[in-house]
Amino acid sequence: MKQYGLFLLLCFCALGIKAQDMKTLFADMPDSYLPQLEAAWRKDLADLYITGKEARLQNTMEGYSKLLKLTDDYLQLQVTTRSAVELKRLPLINNTYIICMVTTVEGPATDSRVSFYTTEWQPLESSGLFTPVDAGWFISESADVDSDAFKDVAARFDMDLITYHLSPDALTLTASYTTPMYLNGQERKNALAFLKDHDKVYTWDKSAFR
Repeated sequence: MKQYGLFLLLCFCALGIKAQDMKTLFADMPDSYLPQLEAAWRKDLADLYITGKEARLQNTMEGYSKLLKLTDDYLQLQVTTRSAVELKRLPLINNTYIICMVTTVEGPATDSRVSFYTTEWQPLESSGLFTPVDAGWFISESADVDSDAFKDVAARFDMDLITYHLSPDALTLTASYTTPMYLNGQERKNALAFLKDHDKVYTWDKSAFR
């Protein structure tokens, strides 16, 4: 009932709002959401991409940002050498939309944050739209969790790092467990032996990622 109420609220809030393509949404994003690029620079990046030129501009961090992909409902931006953003316009009913934003940072391994907004860039509560995957999901069903080898691997996982990616072509969100990537070669190999060989894929059903 709670999720149904949230779904109706989103739909009613979106009614009457003109469907905007990703270029417009990107340009209209508040500067506070992407402080490395002011609005005019974001518009310039989109224009460069559309005209087939290299969409790369200097940002406020004294580095460069590059627009890697832009469609009517998807955007992929390399913000800095260690951070990236993906945006996806997600359909609700009656030709209305919300925005999913995935922000990924690179440290010892990559890690992501998933957030949601109206097409006017008002933040939305994510709990009814998306449930983050638990790290335990990635453990193989065949893993012997009582073994000393597994306990040794688990002891090295002092943080859970999960990277999310939006699909440019489908209404999906893919979660990858990246904690093993900050381990050294043999430790990483030992860890991967206990993990599933596939990622978790969510599908948008016009009300939530499931």
